[in-house]
Amino acid sequence: MSSTKSNSQPFDRESVIMAASERVLQVLTCIARQGRPVPVRELVSLTGLPQSTLYRHLQVLKKWGWVQEHAKSGLYEPGPLAVQLAHGFDQHSWLMQAASHEIGQLVQRSGESVGLLCYLHGQVVCLDMQESQQALRCSFAKGRAHGTVRGASAKALLAFSSAELRQSLLEQNSLEHSASGEQREIFELELAAIQRQGYATSENEVDQGVWGVSAPVFAGQTQLIATLTLMAPSQRSILKQQEFISMTRAAADRISRILQF
Repeated sequence: MSSTKSNSQPFDRESVIMAASERVLQVLTCIARQGRPVPVRELVSLTGLPQSTLYRHLQVLKKWGWVQEHAKSGLYEPGPLAVQLAHGFDQHSWLMQAASHEIGQLVQRSGESVGLLCYLHGQVVCLDMQESQQALRCSFAKGRAHGTVRGASAKALLAFSSAELRQSLLEQNSLEHSASGEQREIFELELAAIQRQGYATSENEVDQGVWGVSAPVFAGQTQLIATLTLMAPSQRSILKQQEFISMTRAAADRISRILQF
């Protein structure tokens, strides 16, 4: 009687559990990044998961309060536990504690909207946004994610981030948008100029009719952790841009000094 040898790999229960856990977190991350209620069909597209698998993960997240489903629309959004976690971050994060007062003061002095943004998992994420009393139509909102190369906030984060991270993001953007070598060289020169002057500005890059200035916030001497960004309608900012730049840089520097200790 002949014998056969099995070529199958041994069952690794721990790896299977880890993979399932990561898929659950992937679903939660997708919902958190959108900044709005999301339908299941969009989550299927974003995660690449089969709809049946996605529903299983959503049930787990709903059970533990990480997401919630609209009874009538069937859309999914962060649940009460996620909101509690976000509240705890706002109340106890050393960055948020250091920045909150300065953001409020900058809004009051400038009369414009101000946000605090950071780089997280391949996207620029708005940690905090305090809006002015004056009208401003922009896509920035607390918790919402944005791309990594357009707008003052993204450019400031790129310019002052590590060389390795900057090159990785530039290569990724070149592949996604078919940017030529010449376009990338021009963009790198722009980032070098931002480093020298200590801030970035943009107009009409993220939202039409919106001008913005962004200054880096550091922990320690060189560790970039966020950017402080002032946003204003282009027409309203024309005569005040230099004033807004000075005010934003000064506020970012004060936050950085607080984080030194």
